[in-house]
Amino acid sequence: MADVVEKDTMKNYHIASEKINPEASRYPYCIVWTPIPVLSWLFPFIGHMGICTSTGVIRDFAGPYFVSEDNMAFGRPTKYWILDVSKVYASGSNAWDTAVHDASEEYKHRMHNLCCDNCHSHVAMALNLMRYENSTSWNMVNLCLLALIHGKHVSCAGFLKTWLPFLMLTAIILAVTLAINLR
Repeated sequence: MADVVEKDTMKNYHIASEKINPEASRYPYCIVWTPIPVLSWLFPFIGHMGICTSTGVIRDFAGPYFVSEDNMAFGRPTKYWILDVSKVYASGSNAWDTAVHDASEEYKHRMHNLCCDNCHSHVAMALNLMRYENSTSWNMVNLCLLALIHGKHVSCAGFLKTWLPFLMLTAIILAVTLAINLR
């Protein structure tokens, strides 16, 4: 039985990954992420998150009372995390798309708050509505951590956009600290 579930999971994963098209910004059944200038330079695990429909259209809570479609607030995704549509409680792309739509409609009526009700919360609501992995406990903290662990960079340029500013700031801070300590 476990082998059948594992084979179905791998089949769904391969179907989704074959349809991923970074050039067209299409990431079906994925959570996508992009850095936020300055904030992500200091803390590269914090960034802007969106969730994609079954066709790969990106939906992200981009600001107060606004959910963007295919125009992420801080630019094109640099990372994506493929989810398994077979882990949606009601199963299938219709349940997935309905949950993404319903979460987006709800967030069109919410004020954006960087710390409490933000883009990660929007994605969490979609996952909770679809009961992804039979859970209604998705939140911005576990999504931040899981996206860091499971996210794949879309390209070498995506990797550099995510990590280069942090590495440069770290090098500058270390160089200044060293220079001060050598006086």
